[in-house]
Amino acid sequence: MKARKPFYFLSALILLLATVIWTSSCGRAFDSLTKDQEPAAAASNKASKTSSATPSTFNASNSHDLEKLAKLWKERTQAKTVTDYPIGAGDVLEITVPAMEELRGRIVRVSGDGTIALPFIGKVFVTGMTEEQLREQLTNALKKYMYEPRVSIFVKEYHSRQVAVLGAVFKPGLYSLTSGSDTILDMLSQAGGITTGADPRLYFIPAESVGGGDQVQKIAASLSNPNIKQDPGGLLSQADPILIDIKALALGGYQHYLSLAVRPGDLIIVPGGGQVLVEGWVDKPGAFSVTPGLTVSGIVAAAGGLLYPAAESSVRIIRNERGGKKNFLTVNLAKIKDGEDSDVSLQGGDIVEVSATTSRLVPYGVYQFLSSIIKIGVGGTIPIAGS
Repeated sequence: MKARKPFYFLSALILLLATVIWTSSCGRAFDSLTKDQEPAAAASNKASKTSSATPSTFNASNSHDLEKLAKLWKERTQAKTVTDYPIGAGDVLEITVPAMEELRGRIVRVSGDGTIALPFIGKVFVTGMTEEQLREQLTNALKKYMYEPRVSIFVKEYHSRQVAVLGAVFKPGLYSLTSGSDTILDMLSQAGGITTGADPRLYFIPAESVGGGDQVQKIAASLSNPNIKQDPGGLLSQADPILIDIKALALGGYQHYLSLAVRPGDLIIVPGGGQVLVEGWVDKPGAFSVTPGLTVSGIVAAAGGLLYPAAESSVRIIRNERGGKKNFLTVNLAKIKDGEDSDVSLQGGDIVEVSATTSRLVPYGVYQFLSSIIKIGVGGTIPIAGS
């Protein structure tokens, strides 16, 4: 028995080259036979995928959100600037009348029915009043007991002027407005800023769409619930939030929308970065964390690149939109690499699906098979009967 590895290695290599040449010619012949069938198949696919999209419409929801944001901006900037928010349930007031001991530094909390109780005056309905209006009413009520009463009112705690900032921020919670000029960025700053790796987008739910401060009070009662950090009570599915893409606004010349004035009862939710799933004919399929600026070409590179059978011209992105609808977009990676097409930004929850070109499957399969034979031939000794 004698080993003749070099001879069999060379034979396998020659067989591999011959097979690749033969299968490549078969692939070209297959492509020629199927070329006439592709338009009909494409038309059939187009008809069956009514939710497919073009690069310009794939992010149509962003345009819709931008329209809603512009409308809200217009409404709030044209409205009279709020300099003194009305008093509301839960607020803690300090009322002082220096000439009356019973009303000197008196601390009261506005009850759920919107009233406070004071000596001499009794129950007073205060919800909806400003500090100046309440001061005037108390002054008039005390005139029956003294001449020219001096009344001072100070709001020690604001519970009806709060904005909820939740999700991927360092200090999620409820934050009180200090003036009518507080903005989205101010609230994010109070919450410690956005955490590293968070999605560069946020959901903004105006108070008008969720019942104003009542919804914030419900959130306050739920702050011990760990789910409050992501989506309290399923608000994202119940309300119609405005999706604000911070990066897109900054690059698109709409930075001023980030200085949108907030109002009591607004909710700001910053989702976590999430993951993108890459499946199909890539070297390392799997789930990948979303990073700022992640695109389809970048995620394919992160997955080890395309394998030989991959259909580079028809990589599909599947995105779940609000309401359960799925949106589809097919991109051509070759054109993206050559600069002919724009790269597509990805977001958490996207699926990148890389299919195969049928004509390349046979040569790739033969190549893999013969490669394994060569590895065996190189790694082991093949016994040959000798004379």
